Amino acid sequence: MRTQVVIIGGGPSGLLLGQLLHTIGVDAVVIERKTRDYVLSRIRAGVLERGTVDLLRQAGVDGRLHTEGLIHEGTMISLDDEMFRLNFTKTTGHPVIVYGQTEVTRDLFDARAACGAKTVFEAEEVVIGNVEGSAPTVSYTHEGRRHTITCDIVAGCDGFHGVSRQTIPQDKRREFEKVYPFGWLGVLSETPPVHHDLIYANSARGFALCSMRNANLSRYYIQCSMGDNAEDWSDEAFWEELKHRLPPEIAATLVTGPTIEKSIAPLRSFVCEPMRFGQLFLCGDAAHIVPPTGAKGLNTAASDVHYLFQGLKAFYGSNDSSGLEQYSAKALARVWKAERFSWWFTSLMHRFPEQTEFELKMQRAELEFLRTSQSAQAAMAENYVGLPY
Repeated sequence: MRTQVVIIGGGPSGLLLGQLLHTIGVDAVVIERKTRDYVLSRIRAGVLERGTVDLLRQAGVDGRLHTEGLIHEGTMISLDDEMFRLNFTKTTGHPVIVYGQTEVTRDLFDARAACGAKTVFEAEEVVIGNVEGSAPTVSYTHEGRRHTITCDIVAGCDGFHGVSRQTIPQDKRREFEKVYPFGWLGVLSETPPVHHDLIYANSARGFALCSMRNANLSRYYIQCSMGDNAEDWSDEAFWEELKHRLPPEIAATLVTGPTIEKSIAPLRSFVCEPMRFGQLFLCGDAAHIVPPTGAKGLNTAASDVHYLFQGLKAFYGSNDSSGLEQYSAKALARVWKAERFSWWFTSLMHRFPEQTEFELKMQRAELEFLRTSQSAQAAMAENYVGLPY
């Protein structure tokens, strides 16, 4: 079989790239290791930058986003019992939209099925070959049979543990990593959100985040030890701990109930350079990871898709390969800015083991500066709503 582009990974970045390519008549096959239902069962963040929203519009999959998504013009930040609001639209002119990543993925799956584009689920033993040549191959096993696709371009959108990055020889890539000494215990509950804005909380007991998916579905997180297990946390223990980390007036209005999902996510910062090797191009978690503070994971993957799509559009439209040649440099320039923001916000809002009194005073001074400085608020808002592509 031959196609123009093989996309490895049927998550939101791979599906978004595939749908954008469909709009310009470029044939792309998506190869996914898991089932459609499994991909849709993964719970992820749901804060969309303006650039991500624009890409979904370009792909023609923004219908439900605009009818069901929640427009957020600011966010709340608290330190112990004190809380203040950052107004995004006042400082940048742009809001963010809260719309679950699962729903983004569902919209993209539905659009792909509607246009008849080829998606292979449960593809095992994927091997990428000849990426330094003019006709790369992707081989995989499906339903007990071995298949090979020849193509022009391979887009590696298969996540941190996927085969794409590992295809690049170790002496041809450099990896940068910071592992944080804590995780996030997150729950999903069919309860109304405690506040109409997201709340990022720094307390003496650790970080907490109050988020939502819709008017009757809330997503909450608390900082926890990496030695914890989600099953060791009862619903009652989680709600009690969350209340301790929120300002009293917020805790008093928190509606609790049974949780329908509970998990612990580790926090790390990771970048692989370069993001291209021959005709293999890395996108999203295959190339970089950010801690979830600030919701940059999906949005940074979307910016990769933007740069790769623009390069492919020029390549197939006018035989201009300059965009593909510049892809890694352009994508990494924005990736490192997202890494910086996520690292800064994580360092600002969490309690670290063996944190000194001096470091705690610096956190408080930084938060006070953020509360009182319009320029500091503008800088944070600019990063939060999304830097331009």
